[in-house]
Amino acid sequence: MAAGRNEHETELFRTLVQKGQDHLLHFWDELSERERDMLITDLNRLDFELFDRFLEISQDESFNGGDLDLPPVITVPNTKKQREKEKSAFDAGCELLRDSKVAVFTAAGGQSSRLGFDSPKGTFRVTPVRRKSLFQVLAEKILYMQKRFAVRIPWVIMVSEMNRDQTKTFFEAHRFFGLDHDLIRFVEQEGFAAFDVSGRIYLREKYRIFTNPSGHGGTFLALKNSGVLAWLLDLGVEELFYCQVDNVLVKVIDPVFIGYHTLSGSDMSSKCVMKKHPKEKVGVFVCERGKTTVIEYTELEMLTGLKNGLTPESFRAGSIAIHMINLCFAEKLVSGGLKLPLHRAYKAIGHIGMDGERVSPKNPNGYKIETFIFDALREAGNSVVVEVLREEEFSPLKNSSGEASPQSVERDQVLLFSGWLEEAGIDVPKLPGGSPKYRVEVSPLYAAMKDDFLSKIGKETVLREDTYIE
Repeated sequence: MAAGRNEHETELFRTLVQKGQDHLLHFWDELSERERDMLITDLNRLDFELFDRFLEISQDESFNGGDLDLPPVITVPNTKKQREKEKSAFDAGCELLRDSKVAVFTAAGGQSSRLGFDSPKGTFRVTPVRRKSLFQVLAEKILYMQKRFAVRIPWVIMVSEMNRDQTKTFFEAHRFFGLDHDLIRFVEQEGFAAFDVSGRIYLREKYRIFTNPSGHGGTFLALKNSGVLAWLLDLGVEELFYCQVDNVLVKVIDPVFIGYHTLSGSDMSSKCVMKKHPKEKVGVFVCERGKTTVIEYTELEMLTGLKNGLTPESFRAGSIAIHMINLCFAEKLVSGGLKLPLHRAYKAIGHIGMDGERVSPKNPNGYKIETFIFDALREAGNSVVVEVLREEEFSPLKNSSGEASPQSVERDQVLLFSGWLEEAGIDVPKLPGGSPKYRVEVSPLYAAMKDDFLSKIGKETVLREDTYIE
């Protein structure tokens, strides 16, 4: 065993031996004092209980569906009664916004490796005409809602160690996109160590442990540990609108959604879209022993023992990672230390081998551990799920090509804004295949929601080229 420089390090090294992780000290004797300090910092952050929990996660478990049923969903309104209910929700949401009771939380802890973009995903330029970044689109939607309701809206952005500095620098360089920087808080999610198939932690460098962000389930602890949860409560905020940075169509601080959530007295609510097809790789909402929650598509494929004639294909309400979270509920969740279930994914993990050489595998060789925010639904009371239209509210950016790519995200924006124009009675020239001839982009500073756009746009508008409306 390597020799520690003090009693604390010696005890820490003994623990590593007991847990079968003493290989992390393999290069100790060749490290500089600064590098040793960095390694010790990483080791001190390790959650040794995670080792035991990791080993309990089964690789090939079949999920018994006997306790599952279809979840209750508030569908897209198509009757007079449903539209009246939606109007009541809208009014309730507007009232809460006017009273400054709502803040925004954006999960933005990832990089853009699948996009081939070596920067935080929120900095990726996505709009069809002005090429605004995802962060700018979100900021302008918040600015619009602040102006509409004559309030100041706090914005909490969850980053990770690997993109923290880049994200903050980006916001500073863009002067926080016109928002009050005193109302923007960056919180850092914790990281989980990555393991090989035998449960041994990988080294990222000889003096750094390989960690990956803890997943969006890290939201609650990041809020608490940063002091931002207490800050929001002191401001009088009661509800948190949660979204992820990669969905350019997200309807930020949607009054209808806020209203459905608060009128039901829900602790945590969600939006969904209907799956495109049974094999679409999205988590789905289920009702498990009377509780609404989400199971991943990989778990859905392994369901057995479903009742009432249900099949895996029966579950069609897909999760789009948009939630309303009551802050008192969030505070209660973390009061005794949050213990969300662990999920692991088999991935290709680059690392430093015991020979000191860098290993860059093309195929999966280990496990990354995450927690998911939707697992908190199991603890929520009166949770509601609200269906929205995919083409209006869900176009995530994840891949370099194909679906959920820069090309599909641009296409979806053009189709959405062109549809707004057509609904306003404005002619939209089309190509032979039926798609819009010109790129169209509506600035959130002009209208962040369709009804506002329809009330403002002039009927004399004519499209003769790519058009930006602000």
